[in-house]
Amino acid sequence: MKPGDWARDPERLYQHSRGGVITVARLTELGVPSRTCYRRCRPGKQWRRLLPGVLLLNSGEPTRWQLVDAALLYAGPDAVVTGATACRRQGLSMLPSNGFRVHLLVPLEHKVGSSGHVIIERTTRLPQAVVLDGVPLAPLVRSVLDECRRLGSRQEVSALLAEAVQRGVSLPELFAELDAGSSRGTAIPREALHRIADGARSAAEVEAMRVWRMSGLPEPRWNHELRDENGEYIATADGYFVAVGLAWEIDSYDFHFGKQQYAATVARNARYAAAGIMVLQTLPSRLRTEPKRVVAELVAAHRAAEARMRRAA
Repeated sequence: MKPGDWARDPERLYQHSRGGVITVARLTELGVPSRTCYRRCRPGKQWRRLLPGVLLLNSGEPTRWQLVDAALLYAGPDAVVTGATACRRQGLSMLPSNGFRVHLLVPLEHKVGSSGHVIIERTTRLPQAVVLDGVPLAPLVRSVLDECRRLGSRQEVSALLAEAVQRGVSLPELFAELDAGSSRGTAIPREALHRIADGARSAAEVEAMRVWRMSGLPEPRWNHELRDENGEYIATADGYFVAVGLAWEIDSYDFHFGKQQYAATVARNARYAAAGIMVLQTLPSRLRTEPKRVVAELVAAHRAAEARMRRAA
C-alpha cells in the first residue's frame, strides 16, 4: 500500500489479517504508523489491543478463534497450540470451563514469554503439529497430558484421560508421553492412567477404584461380564466381588433417570436378583463428595453378601 491508502480503504487491512487479527509490525509494513496503531486502541477508539504487538481491527469482544490467532501471531511461526484449546479442537469435551487460556509450545531458544490469555511453554520436544483449519495443534496424546499436568483436580484429570482413551488414544502412547516429558505435575495423571489400565472405562470408575482402595476389601473384577448357568447375559458389573457374589454399580445419572435408562436399570437389577447376586448402587457424585461413607457402605454390603454365602453353604 502507498502511504495513506489504508485510511481510504480500511477493508484492505482486514484482507491482510487473520480474521481481523494482525500484528503492529504487519500494519506498519502496510503503511499504518505504529503510533496510529496504538492510538486507535485507546478506550472508545476503533481497534483493540489483544496482546503486545497484536491488535484486533475492531473494538468488539474477540472470539475464541481470534484469541487463538492472536496467540499464534504473538508467539511466532514455530508455535504449536496444546492443552485445553488443542483438546477441544480435536474433539474432546471433558475440560474445565473456568476461563480461556491458549497454551503454546515454542522452541527452547525463543525468548517470548506468557502474556494475557497466553501461556508460553518452552520445550526441547516441540511436536510435529497437526494442522486443523490452519491452526497448528499438538497431537492429542501430547495435548491431553500437557493439560493434565496443569490440572489440580483428580476428577478433572481422570475425566479427560478416560475420554481420550475412549476416543482411541492408547494407554501405551499416554504412558510413553508421560515418561518422555517433564516429571512436574505428573503424579495425578500417572495415578489416573494406572487405574484406567486396571480396567476403568470412565472417570467415575477411576474414582470408584480410588474409593475401593480405601476399603481394605479384596479387589473386585472390574467391568466383569456375568452370565447365568444357562449362559444368558445378566449384566456387566462395574465391580464384581466374586467370592461373595456382590456387584457394585456406579450408576451414571446423579439426579434422575430418563425413562429408558430407568427401565434398563430396573431390568438389570431384576436379572441380578434372579441370579442371586447382591448389588450395591452408588452415585458418581458421592465418590467425590463423601468417599468415607461410600467405603462404609461397600464394606457393609460385602459383609452382608459374605454372611449370606455362609448361610447358603
